[in-house]
Amino acid sequence: MFPLIVTLAANTTDDIPAIAAALARMRPLCLAEPGCLLWEAYHSEADPKLFVLVEHWQSKGHWEAHGQLAAIQTIYLPEVLPRAARQAHPCERLSDAV
Repeated sequence: MFPLIVTLAANTTDDIPAIAAALARMRPLCLAEPGCLLWEAYHSEADPKLFVLVEHWQSKGHWEAHGQLAAIQTIYLPEVLPRAARQAHPCERLSDAV
């Protein structure tokens, strides 16, 4: 499994509604993609400009292919990334690492 945590910090408070709407529209598309085991978007209650994506893919290759599919190409790239700073964190689940 390839777990990934992505943080998105909205550029301005005016960007928050558009980011939230775009991420909500992405979810069903991502979940239908080959190799997607989990795709969840969260909006921080502590920092309204912060969003967190939790993704689990069967493999890094599945995640890389995800970048060429509709959710990323038609929603994420044109609607989310221009409005937010992104940090991606490929992760290893601690229970798997020990």
